[in-house]
Amino acid sequence: MNQLLSDYLPILIFVGLAGVIGLALLVAPFLIAIRRPDPEKVSAFECGFEPFEDSRMKFDVRFYLVAILFIIFDLEVAFLFPWAVAFGELGWYGFWSMTVFLGILTIGFIYEWRKGALEWD
Repeated sequence: MNQLLSDYLPILIFVGLAGVIGLALLVAPFLIAIRRPDPEKVSAFECGFEPFEDSRMKFDVRFYLVAILFIIFDLEVAFLFPWAVAFGELGWYGFWSMTVFLGILTIGFIYEWRKGALEWD
């Protein structure tokens, strides 16, 4: 029984600490929230200037397309690092599977390029 308790003690400490931090993050806004709001305290502040437009304005779809392209190529790099580390153990199967993966991403990039997703008018 003592061995079992000592094996699970780090997990119990971790769960307890996570609970305390979670509870603190739930209670903290009530303790540090604005008590007596006035227009100056609750006004929007943007780099020393008054905001130019409403913060709920619509964005152009091209911003989202560029964001999706960034995520795709960010994931590509995230897959390339572990592949490069384990390349010696993977052999030809690993080489050709990564070649197919990069080929699919290249086809997608060419498609986006031809559709004009990277053009800013």
